[in-house]
Amino acid sequence: MDTRQWLPRGTELADRSKVKKILAFGRQWQIMDTSCDSQVLIVLPQLLGKWAKAGIITPDIFATVNFDQMEYGVFLGKHGYIISSVANGPYPSTYIEALAFAISLRETRKLIGDVSLHDAIYIEQISKILPTYTISEMADDKTVLGTWLTGGVSISTDSFRRLSKLLEWMGSREVANIICEAGFSINNNNLSGAKTLLDEKANRHENIELNPGLVSGVKFSLPGRPYLENLFNENIIDIVVNEEKYKKMGIDFPPAIILHGPPGCGKTFAVDRLVEFMDWPGFPINSGTIGSPYVHDTSRKISSVFDKAIENAPSIIVIDEMESFLTKRDYGLQSGLHHLEEVAEFLRRIPEAAKNKVLVIAMTNMINSIDPAILRRGRFDHIIEVKMPSQKEVSILLTSLLSKVPSAKDLNIKDLSLKLEGRPLSDVAFLLREAGRLAVKHNKEEIDNVALTSAFALLPQQVEGTKNKIGFRRD
Repeated sequence: MDTRQWLPRGTELADRSKVKKILAFGRQWQIMDTSCDSQVLIVLPQLLGKWAKAGIITPDIFATVNFDQMEYGVFLGKHGYIISSVANGPYPSTYIEALAFAISLRETRKLIGDVSLHDAIYIEQISKILPTYTISEMADDKTVLGTWLTGGVSISTDSFRRLSKLLEWMGSREVANIICEAGFSINNNNLSGAKTLLDEKANRHENIELNPGLVSGVKFSLPGRPYLENLFNENIIDIVVNEEKYKKMGIDFPPAIILHGPPGCGKTFAVDRLVEFMDWPGFPINSGTIGSPYVHDTSRKISSVFDKAIENAPSIIVIDEMESFLTKRDYGLQSGLHHLEEVAEFLRRIPEAAKNKVLVIAMTNMINSIDPAILRRGRFDHIIEVKMPSQKEVSILLTSLLSKVPSAKDLNIKDLSLKLEGRPLSDVAFLLREAGRLAVKHNKEEIDNVALTSAFALLPQQVEGTKNKIGFRRD
């Protein structure tokens, strides 16, 4: 990709402002700031022609500039109006800015169909979001809006409660209004102040729908991890959806779960997807949230996290690297009595959490070092070993990821998944990103076998090891 600034600093524009530095760029466009504290969009004729053909813009709103034997389309933004990359911001800092983007998204979709807007160019002045037609990993419009609102966090507007917590600078009523103005319904059963707004809109016969976050028949999907997908659906989601049926059998709430396995096996990815699907408030416990050099302070912070989770129930507590806090208590002879205190706090609070509708999920790379009392039934009922992915699991994930981007029909998924067997699932995602980049570099419209093979060559060599599966602990 050509990363040089197409119009050099000091170039005078039609409004007599002068170009300053480059702010963002793509293969066929660049955004620069000017001496008038505004932005200017520079576009190659090919991209400008696509927009005109699609009817998103009229070419006359772009001026023509010739420089260094190249012709560019130039859109001069006015002071106070945003021109920015949807993927990289700058993102909104006020309710009005966020609302303007939502309206632009709605108006753009009236003109174009299924083209992804995840890496488009937002021009507030004309209320348009202009696609760049790349083949990088795509996102639906709800995720585009959620990511824009949160400043880069990949989240769908369907996750209303999580989105509202991330947007603490706005009230839930304002967040709901932005989502509705974009043309979306709100998929949540706990909207507090936002419900009044929805009722008002419903009275005006607008297309607003209030659905529960989890409904019967809706299944959690985890491409590449069918065993975990089935576990989460049967032992968590089904119990939540069919609460009354399970209560008759003496099952009030899903039990706590431990996922253990080597780094890179996909534990964190699986848990993140579950938290996103459940759409409950999430409370992390890790070294960054509860670690402290002061005696008694860590146990106090542990208690505080559990208290907050209970107050916001139903909710989820995710304990990452649980070996940092829950190693066997005979290790406490070396680490001090405060370690015994931390383990005791967890022993007390984990059963309490389940009784108060707080789901606890823990992850570790060192299951053998965890205190046996923590591993007893009644605290963590399911202890699941997650090993490196099998060929079948890699094939499922590859197929899922490739379905989201332009790709050739004759891809050799079987051979590629065999090569990736036993490697971290993050390698699969990296492979697809690199294949997309290489396809663009060689002016291809889709990912083909050549791009995939070249991308695979960029992965580090695999250390020899056994081929693993995923399964329950048998004891």
